[in-house]
Amino acid sequence: MWFDAAVTFRRTGAALAAATLLLSLAACGDDSDSGSDSGSGAGAGSDTTLTVYAAASLTQTFQAIGQEFEAAHDGVSVEFSFGGSSDLVAQLQQGAPADVFASADQANMDKLTADDLQADDPQPFATNTLEIATPPDNPAGISSFADLAGDGVKVVVCAPEVPCGAATVKAEEATGVTLSPVSEEQSVTDVLGKVTSGEADAGLVYVTDVEAAGDDVTGVPFPESADIVNTYPIVALKDSDHADLAQAFVDLVLSDQGQGILEEAGFAQP
Repeated sequence: MWFDAAVTFRRTGAALAAATLLLSLAACGDDSDSGSDSGSGAGAGSDTTLTVYAAASLTQTFQAIGQEFEAAHDGVSVEFSFGGSSDLVAQLQQGAPADVFASADQANMDKLTADDLQADDPQPFATNTLEIATPPDNPAGISSFADLAGDGVKVVVCAPEVPCGAATVKAEEATGVTLSPVSEEQSVTDVLGKVTSGEADAGLVYVTDVEAAGDDVTGVPFPESADIVNTYPIVALKDSDHADLAQAFVDLVLSDQGQGILEEAGFAQP
């Protein structure tokens, strides 16, 4: 009798211990699941990359704005693709993944909206005008737009389909001067590169590019440029995987903070 009672007691105790262990494990499992759920919100505990396609002339300013955006959004990094606006919009039309598009003119933004790729109405955020850039010593003695058509002057411009190239065509029409460029580039930064490398006597770029280049170039303003103004629009893209962040980036560009960065670089407000 005593032996049977002892065995029964031991078996009952073991069962209670096992039940207690199972309950403890279940409780731990609940805590783990709860922690996992709390980290599943947007951007919580995970890295997110926001991809921005932007005109080449925005390189320095948008990198600065991108740093401000990253500082305000933990776990988010901004990846830029800079280039000629016509090339960028062509990539987007072909399905390149991106979240935001900023063009150096309205014409290329119109190509994007014609394909209904925008999430909302594009917003103008800056304007820019042309300026002549020469090597620091200005070897060809360029002092006016007409000088660009002088004998032996090696001038580089943007291709007509690129915003700075379209503006160059308007400058030719306004001045009555026809240029014979030695090359037509697909972005304004490529034009500037030809000048700073000494491959060209002069190039037509934006005021902001001359400002950014500093002592690497000499800027030569010409009065006709005041009537040839490029307006820059920006928009979040419809197929963005990060719609809220894309709009937040657009909002930052349009904010006083973003506008201050653009103004410091030489951009004017639209």
